[in-house]
Order: sequence, then structure tokens, then C-alpha cells
Amino acid sequence: MTPATPRRVLFVCVENSNRSQMAEAFARVHGGDAVEAYSAGSSPSGHVNPKAIRFMDELGHDLRAHASKSLDAVVGLEFDAVVTMGCGDRCPSVPARRREEWALPDPRDMDDAGYRRVRDEIGARVLALLREIA
Repeated sequence: MTPATPRRVLFVCVENSNRSQMAEAFARVHGGDAVEAYSAGSSPSGHVNPKAIRFMDELGHDLRAHASKSLDAVVGLEFDAVVTMGCGDRCPSVPARRREEWALPDPRDMDDAGYRRVRDEIGARVLALLREIA
């Protein structure tokens, strides 16, 4: 994936502490210089869930420097794709050339196996999205 201008992708969930943080990390790693990845929340928690940090660390993705952000942090940016994740009406519309809703459960309170399943599903979906928008 090497477009002349990087594709800009935003991942949105309610708290910006689990799903969207993992998606942003996968997009940064797999998209390289061809992707500008962002994540935000409609009601950000103010922190990244320690479980997200631990389970992404298993794959070599360090979320320790990530922060839970509000959608206000991306106001004015134009996106090639915006992906919302299970937040329904709590995710306001952000302008984008492409919009997707990934109805993924929030892994926050899941056991380790459940959390890994959601993480791996997010990783697979991010890879597919990046191929499609290349």
C-alpha cells in the first residue's frame, strides 16, 4: 500500500479505551506511511484500558503512549474512512468518503479468551479495510 497521499482513517467507539485504540494501532502498524490512523470516543474514558495494553503487547503493539481522546481532537480533519464500533447513536456522524459500522462487542469486561477474539477480529477487519482503501 503506497498511495501518493496517505489515507486518513478514524476509528470511533464510546470510550476510546479498547476497540478503537486497538484498531488505530493495527492501522498504524499495517498501514505504515500509507495510512494516518486516528481514534476517538464519543464519551472518552480518559485512559486506555490496561487490558487493551496487555493484549496488544502480546502482538508487539505498544499502546502505552496512546491516550483516550474525544472526537473534538479530530474536528476539521477529512477522512477517507470512518469506522464506528458498536456505539450506535452515541457515535455522531463524522464526514468521510467511506463509513462503516463494525458491530463488535466491547471487550472491556470479557475474559482473556473473549478479549483476544475481539482483538483478533479487529485486526482482521483493519487489514481488509486497508486493502480496500489502498
